[in-house]
Amino acid sequence: MAQTESGIPLEPVYGPGDLTGWDPTVELGQPGDFPYTRGIYPNMYTGRPWTMRQYAGFGTAAESNARYRQLIESGGTGLSVAFDLPTQMGHDSDAPLAQGEVGKVGVAVDSLDDMRTLFDGIPLDRVSTSMTINAPAALLLLLYQLVAEEQGISGTQLTGTVQNDVLKEYIARGTYIFPPGPSLRLTADTFRYCRTEIPRWNTISISGYHMAEAGASPAQEVAFTLADGIAYVRTALAAGMAVDEFAPRLSFFFVARTTLLEEVAKFRAARRIWARVMREEFGARDPKSLMLRFHTQTAGVQLTAQQPELNLVRVAVQALAAVLGGTQSLHTNSFDEAIALPTEKSARLALRTQQVLAYETDVPHTVDPFAGSYAVERMTDELEAAALALMRRIEDQGGAVAAIEAGFQKAEIERNAYRIAQETESGERVVVGVNRFTLEREEPYEPLRVDPAIEARQCAALARLRAERGEAAVTAALAALKEAAAGTANVLYPMKEALRARATVGEVCGALREVWGTYEPTGSTW
Repeated sequence: MAQTESGIPLEPVYGPGDLTGWDPTVELGQPGDFPYTRGIYPNMYTGRPWTMRQYAGFGTAAESNARYRQLIESGGTGLSVAFDLPTQMGHDSDAPLAQGEVGKVGVAVDSLDDMRTLFDGIPLDRVSTSMTINAPAALLLLLYQLVAEEQGISGTQLTGTVQNDVLKEYIARGTYIFPPGPSLRLTADTFRYCRTEIPRWNTISISGYHMAEAGASPAQEVAFTLADGIAYVRTALAAGMAVDEFAPRLSFFFVARTTLLEEVAKFRAARRIWARVMREEFGARDPKSLMLRFHTQTAGVQLTAQQPELNLVRVAVQALAAVLGGTQSLHTNSFDEAIALPTEKSARLALRTQQVLAYETDVPHTVDPFAGSYAVERMTDELEAAALALMRRIEDQGGAVAAIEAGFQKAEIERNAYRIAQETESGERVVVGVNRFTLEREEPYEPLRVDPAIEARQCAALARLRAERGEAAVTAALAALKEAAAGTANVLYPMKEALRARATVGEVCGALREVWGTYEPTGSTW
């Protein structure tokens, strides 16, 4: 018998008998009504399309700025910034550990100077920006705010999202810096800071995407992501915040795979679980606190270097799954991403895929079109049950952080990834162009290449910055930051002053490392 990606039996035919004991008037309700199975807004896309937020960033800030302008001119309605690995790990471009990685998987941002260049000529009060950054998320958000202030724009006018989800880094991705305790403290400080200074900003995007890319099933993706969300809520409550003060600014980030029906069911189940957790466990009363708002990215892990044009088809199906599932914003991967960074043309084609869905299909004209489908409603119930069972296992271990420290989520994902690899190797799982319908000879393709001289230019720029700035001011600001980190004060205020004084990302993270230490991972337990 066929199975879903989560290992749930997939029946060839579904009917009323598969929904025994199921009352559609209770379970479904209306779009915009608790528990939001059918969507968080009554009209969803019938009022306006989802935000088309293309993920981009490479090389220098100037090169990425040019790509952002091109995406905006092509009709993109939101920016999404990819940072290079040194920036994600809190290292400057001239650090020994950064060698060979500067500008490779995202843009290099070492200081306020780079952030200023990155958004040159882009009106930050009229564009929504998402930043995929986690361990040093607070730093990059403050740099963004400082650039906005230079444009005469206050924090109250800024809209966007900072990923800021470090727990999933310990589970699946690895770009952590500090141990879990200080990392959660930094997250709570960011919540508090934005409540006052940048109130329209989404302070966290709790991410299942990277877990899915590491091999998590849809049920695992939902369970582990929502368990992390619960940990962040508990952290904020322990820091003295009321749930309805911060919960409306929480957001989530999921993958969209080619298994369209299960993905639609996954999104519906996730909304239902989160609404009930927030109301029943945390006593949230503001309807916005109960709504699971999420960004979706199509599945990079399913893209292939073989016959890369096939990825255009995969991405279209994945994007359709996200839209049918009720996403609030969407990034569509470029067809050549399994080979290299996207070219300008491939990035534009990815955006055009969303525009075709939004303006040439009838999908946006009705809310939750799969509502009442025997198959999708049954799959929604089964995914909800599977995710809740995993969440209970995490709670039995003491919550998400304790389970992370025990290696539970990582081991579960690795076990599922191994199963997928075995099925692909045996041919049981078909990957078109890879293990079936292959070509004897692939057609040549010229990828975008990052100039290796970028690293030398970034290092030279850092040398100039350190020669020009006032070292006394930087030293004093970093000392104030370390004092705050050692105590209980909100670290974002002295952090902002250090960045304003042109302290670098590496220097600020280094100051925090001195106080908080670094995280050493445990091995897999499976």
